[in-house]
Amino acid sequence: MTVSDHTSADLLEQLRRRSADPERRILFAGATIVTMDPAHGILHGADLLIEGDTIAAIGRGLSRDGAVVVDAAGAVLTPGFVDTHRHAWQTQLRRIMPDVDDLGAYVMSTLAGYAPVYRPKDMYVGTKLAALTAIDSGITCMLDFSHNSRTPEHSDAAIQALVDTGVRGVHASMGPHFGPWDKQWPGDLARLKEEYFAGQDQLLTLRLAALATDEIAGPALAYGPELARVAQDLGLGVSVDAVFGASSSRAVLEWEEDGLLGPELTLVHATGLTPEAWKAIGESGTTISLAPTSDAQIGLETAVPAIDEALAVGVRPGLSIDVEVALVSDMFTQMRTLHAIQRMRAVNGVHGTGRQPARITTYDVLDFATLQGARTNGLADVTGSLTPGKKADLLVMQAEDLNNMPLNDAVGTVVLGSDARNISAVLINGEPRKWNGQVLDVDLSALRDEIHASREYVLGAPAALNES
Repeated sequence: MTVSDHTSADLLEQLRRRSADPERRILFAGATIVTMDPAHGILHGADLLIEGDTIAAIGRGLSRDGAVVVDAAGAVLTPGFVDTHRHAWQTQLRRIMPDVDDLGAYVMSTLAGYAPVYRPKDMYVGTKLAALTAIDSGITCMLDFSHNSRTPEHSDAAIQALVDTGVRGVHASMGPHFGPWDKQWPGDLARLKEEYFAGQDQLLTLRLAALATDEIAGPALAYGPELARVAQDLGLGVSVDAVFGASSSRAVLEWEEDGLLGPELTLVHATGLTPEAWKAIGESGTTISLAPTSDAQIGLETAVPAIDEALAVGVRPGLSIDVEVALVSDMFTQMRTLHAIQRMRAVNGVHGTGRQPARITTYDVLDFATLQGARTNGLADVTGSLTPGKKADLLVMQAEDLNNMPLNDAVGTVVLGSDARNISAVLINGEPRKWNGQVLDVDLSALRDEIHASREYVLGAPAALNES
């Protein structure tokens, strides 16, 4: 399939006619396949077979019997990207503060200023726009760190937005930092799990979200034994945001003493932590979500993404978008930012010494953006690599487009050359969500009206509240 392929609409029609068929077969033929699975590597001129919602086989010359065949010559197939931390509800305020000076400015403007006026419908449209944008740019799995859960209805709206877009969504629920709210969290997590997350084989999963310390919003939102017990009782993973500096380092060591570290826990940012904290993280198998543009652009703690510290203790992190009020929306930029910053620091650190710099590679950052992101979100057995038996979350990228041709190195082309315009197809759970370069089932005009109406309400409401 190529963007100019006149049969593309016909192929989509064939696929959709059989969308309810659990035995539907789709064969992508003749592609360069970057599996991100060490057992399969990179295959050239190869086929990928999907049966139902699952990758059935990868190889050359696969049987076409009963399959809808997509000619993928000239394309690179990769796993979908995995976003491990994004505050999706804020999306109607995109780039409202592109040159934010520090964390305090973001907190006071967005979390103290705008967040308290959000209605459930604002949660819905912001989260929906974030998820659709994620799909457009190749993110098939997104963890929504939903830290504006003011009422049960706010949580319901955020979850419904994930359902309606078809993204593989992880709803990480947390109460708000400031302003009035129902104080239903974390107790409401039990209801959410029963109502939305009871199935074992579904697109959505639930996590508990918290802050590292009580410095920003008080003790109620800070991770510790009480919240850990809630998560354990419900069988939930935990994502902890604002993990910065000396105070978070002390918290990590306290969590180690209490037995609260481990693979089900994700620490977001992990910037400026002490060597002792990193040792505890590495020994416990705790996962890390790095936000390269957030750390560097906003200036969080040291402002340097903690990639070298993570790798030094054996942790391969996932990557995240964080806040679209100030930052980019796509994973390509996260990969490139981390790749450039780490390699710059590696060379700078040994300049003039004759020692060889320890530099990460394009394969490393693609691994962080796919398989390691899935592991960080607790979904490594479901997604993150093109492995037979995993769900069919994949991207079709055009290697012969103007900005990519000729294809010399597949990983380098994906990481350093490609962007959303080169993604001609996105499949999630075997279902086309982007096809022929367009996100499917989106009434863009209606969505635009919703977004603008919500934005105008949110921007106007704080002024109205201050006047009353």
